[in-house]
Amino acid sequence: IENVFSGNSPLLRAIGNYEAALEAFEHDHTPQAAKNLEAAHAEMDAQDAWDYEQKIRVILSTFRIHHLDQPVGTLSGGQRKRVALAKMLILDPDLLILDEPTNHLDVAMVEWLEEYLSSRNMTLLLVTHDRYFLDRVCNQILELDEGKMYVYNGNFSDFIEKKAMREATEASELDKTRNIYRRELEWVRRMPKARTTKSKSRLDAFDKIADKAKGKGPQESLQLEVKMSRLGGKILEMIKVRKAFGSTIIADGFTYTFNRGERIGIVGKNGVGKSTFLNMIMELEQADSGKIQSGTTIVYGYFSQESMQVADNKRVIDVVKDIAEFIPLADGSQLSAAQLLQRFLFAPETQYTYVSKLSGGEKRRLQLMTVLIRNPNFLILDEPTNDLDIMTLSILEQFLLEFQGCLLLVSHDRYFMDKLVDHLFVFEGDGVITDFTGNYTEYRAMADAREKEQKKVVPPVQEKPAEPEAPRQKKSYKEKREWETLEKELADLEKEKLQLEAALSNPGDDIESITRHSERLAEVNGLIDEKELRWLELSEKE
Repeated sequence: IENVFSGNSPLLRAIGNYEAALEAFEHDHTPQAAKNLEAAHAEMDAQDAWDYEQKIRVILSTFRIHHLDQPVGTLSGGQRKRVALAKMLILDPDLLILDEPTNHLDVAMVEWLEEYLSSRNMTLLLVTHDRYFLDRVCNQILELDEGKMYVYNGNFSDFIEKKAMREATEASELDKTRNIYRRELEWVRRMPKARTTKSKSRLDAFDKIADKAKGKGPQESLQLEVKMSRLGGKILEMIKVRKAFGSTIIADGFTYTFNRGERIGIVGKNGVGKSTFLNMIMELEQADSGKIQSGTTIVYGYFSQESMQVADNKRVIDVVKDIAEFIPLADGSQLSAAQLLQRFLFAPETQYTYVSKLSGGEKRRLQLMTVLIRNPNFLILDEPTNDLDIMTLSILEQFLLEFQGCLLLVSHDRYFMDKLVDHLFVFEGDGVITDFTGNYTEYRAMADAREKEQKKVVPPVQEKPAEPEAPRQKKSYKEKREWETLEKELADLEKEKLQLEAALSNPGDDIESITRHSERLAEVNGLIDEKELRWLELSEKE
């Protein structure tokens, strides 16, 4: 909490003190904790900080930062990134600089951040590979290429169009310059030894043309060409798979048979178990019950979020040679390790560099290469877009579009997901996994439409003029806190009710599971009735 609310603002200090006192009181209902909370409440009143506190609560809740008393040092890398991002948004600066802000966020967080930044009156400078994010947030793109900076007005779509025009113009000019250079070179070779003033001027001009003619043409692109192993009839079956960590249920009786050429995206909030689901398929995690059966011809290629486990003193080329000296390609030819590295944009001098000296993007590119050269026919990609630049992503997308095997993909990059998948596994939470036919944008449109439908309220018919209402009694501080807690509890119970009803609508043959779900549904309905009654009582007060 000290990290999030650090700053010189009295307003921020008041909110930080209030959040700390509230957190302490929820854990320990002592008279001293109550007294501290009362003092913090009075400080909030004095600073008129309640509206600002609500805004901060939204930011913290969106990034799922709940345990404010937890030391930052105990958090994972992704959690620390979210805390740092929340802190910057809370400070509400005039200039905000963000480096890959969408990494370690789930799709819902990315969409919220996109909308939030678009609505703020601030100057924003960001580096990101998220093309939808660039399209919806930015109105100017700066491109760094070969030591030069190019400025494009507009969003990412405008940038792609204008960059193509620039490169076409430059390529045309380079061709013309090289033609002139060839003619002038011929003249230089035929030129008499006795040089006149005119010929010296022409020689000076020739030197300038020679420099221009050495310019680079269109940049060489990454080439992904590997052979796919033969794919048999049986792919992968998951039968009544259940997995949980403590009270967190990841899958509860999940059954699915994978077919040849399927392209499946996985979406869900952070912490819902998407990576664990992939690890179960790869046998890195064991299911609690049920079966996971792979076909005998399946060769998995797993591109995980974890960094490559490579010794610091290993050279890039040795990483590849440890897998294979020669690599077969899709067209029947083969390449040496050095040749393939060059196709993956590792120049000869870079190939003998130690892996520890590579940039984050180069390490991810090398990791991707080590996955693909094993000739997989079932690719499992867990957040593959992290640390890859946009041009490399475009090439990877093209490779995956032409890939004939199966693809299972977890990504917060909606653009990447939209291009590659034809249906989704949606992790709803509490073990519920639904299969949606379509890409992410289609799923989002369906979810938004359903949400709007649920929010529609039919106005009550008023048969006679309403009598003047009696003055409403005000809520005490304790009642206000109870009312807020009830709202949250009711929302959680309604969500659990929907999940239980979904599970019971497709029960399968597990009698024990059906009984457990039925009993819990009865409990949940009773709790909803009880808490709604109390919520209505408190709603009568202001």
